[in-house]
Amino acid sequence: MAASAGRIDVIATPIGNLGDLSPRARDALAQADLVAAEDTRRTGQLLNAMGLSRPVISLHEHNEAARIDELMARLAAGAVIALVSDAGTPLLSDPGYELVRAARAAGHDVRAVPGPSAITAALSIAGVPTTRFCFEGFLPARGRERRERLSQLAHEPRTLVFFEAPHRIVDSLADITAAFGAARAAALGRELTKAHETVYRGSLGELSQRAREDANVARGEITLVVAGAPQVAASAVAPGELGRVVALLAKELPPSKAAALAAQITGARRSEAYDVAVNLGSGGVSSRLESAG
Repeated sequence: MAASAGRIDVIATPIGNLGDLSPRARDALAQADLVAAEDTRRTGQLLNAMGLSRPVISLHEHNEAARIDELMARLAAGAVIALVSDAGTPLLSDPGYELVRAARAAGHDVRAVPGPSAITAALSIAGVPTTRFCFEGFLPARGRERRERLSQLAHEPRTLVFFEAPHRIVDSLADITAAFGAARAAALGRELTKAHETVYRGSLGELSQRAREDANVARGEITLVVAGAPQVAASAVAPGELGRVVALLAKELPPSKAAALAAQITGARRSEAYDVAVNLGSGGVSSRLESAG
């Protein structure tokens, strides 16, 4: 489908220091017919600081679906829409995906105006391997769901990047330490690029203790970088034995706990045990048991 005159510019904005707004980003904001912003007040402050005055409309997680038709009509009429989030690069744990998808499907041009991101900023100064990494965003707020998700990530070999809310960082660090081990290298970036930027580096055990003892750790926006799991040899445990143990435990326990106990009993890796546990519902373990039978 041929692209129309309408266009979306996906613009990265500063995560703290206004000096990080690129000249290209400023020009794109100045030339936009409309700015779609996660927080109109915050974006208004940015525009004022840059000496710009542009029409601004809200686009956040609670109203994005309702805004699509209106914004698509503007694009069809040839408008250039600047898409911005509160800070950093839009769509990375921020709204905008539905709009971008709809615009692309309709044949409108979508351009990136790259720039600041807390993800890459934290990785660049963490002091852990960055050749391969994965972004996990925010962990589940509820403890049980958070611990279950962490059990799935415990053997991930790539460096992991998390966002976390200040009021949850103590509990989250405790859960991450329990799931990944206290010795795993990590770095916690607080208020990156801002006046009170602080980066704490050390093992997960050390960072967890620091968060419990130092209230400053929980002040401001937090990005946590955790080194990936060390590579380990494949388990020598027979699949049939592991399947039997998991099947028995899963009758009384949730998958994450059943996997943890099965790994301790059999000597298998926890990730292997968890894979077996989650296959229970699809009959995978039953098939293994029958074949091992």
